[in-house]
Amino acid sequence: MKNFVSVNDVTNIDDLVKKALIYKANPFIDKTIGTNKKIGCLFLNPSMRTRLSTQIAAQNLGMEAIIFNVGNEGWMLEFEEEAIMSGTSVEHVKDAAPIFGKYFDILAIRTFPSLKNKEDDYSELYIKQFIKYAGIPVVSLESATLHPLQSFTDIITITEELEKMKRDSSINSGQKPKIVLSWAPHIKPLPQCVANSFAQWVNAWEKADFVITHPEDYELTEEFTKGATINYDQDEALKDADFVYIKNWSTFNDYGKIYESDTKWMLTNKKLELTNNAKVMHCLPVRRNVELSDEILDGPNSIVTLQASNRVWAAQAVLSEILKNNG
Repeated sequence: MKNFVSVNDVTNIDDLVKKALIYKANPFIDKTIGTNKKIGCLFLNPSMRTRLSTQIAAQNLGMEAIIFNVGNEGWMLEFEEEAIMSGTSVEHVKDAAPIFGKYFDILAIRTFPSLKNKEDDYSELYIKQFIKYAGIPVVSLESATLHPLQSFTDIITITEELEKMKRDSSINSGQKPKIVLSWAPHIKPLPQCVANSFAQWVNAWEKADFVITHPEDYELTEEFTKGATINYDQDEALKDADFVYIKNWSTFNDYGKIYESDTKWMLTNKKLELTNNAKVMHCLPVRRNVELSDEILDGPNSIVTLQASNRVWAAQAVLSEILKNNG
């Protein structure tokens, strides 16, 4: 693995999941692999779980993690080629990135979409420019369209829970689980990153019956959803589900909008009765009683805390692969 920006950088998802679970059982088994190496974590937008889990993962491997909040602590960067820098941008990425490449052994970057120009956001210019000019491996801590570490974490968590479900016979050993990604209400437009990425990973994993449910006009791009069943009726989609992943996203075609915030799309225990006692997932942060009800989040079906805790092992597996493959 050279870079980690999408599922396409992973040769075998199950093998990477196994590696993450080995680290979960023994976090310091490779505590010297990153000795005398540094990871630079650049945040172009704020983070809590992503930042902390990546720091812990790096330290578990013996690496030093250095955090830099670009917007608050450094110059505003320019990413367009041949830009005339007479505006607010002070430094071009083609000048900054090669320096980061000299300072660090791995560069981890968190960007964010504008939700104003679809073509700009989906070009993934920011992360591509860092890859082009840094000269060292780049890890996405979320980009304009994808959140691969979160989605890898989600697959780890589903794998763990499936083993428990098979042991207690709530799902047959040879049976594919039904996974439902459900849109949820929100008070403001949110990116499609988590939904895109989760769809991309579940489709690539090929071990589930995958359904995406959302109101009409909230379609995601087929680039990431192809292979999933799309259902505009949430109740119908939830029937016999084993896992329900809740996430809001804004419109894709008429880009970055909220057309509705219908409370009937919020998951409740009543809706959960339609499922196969499904485990409920969310990437966090979550707006309680808007996206998900208290009764779900505080109930026995919620695995959001497990999901968030697994972020460490996802990051550790990825960083380990990069360190081993790049000397």
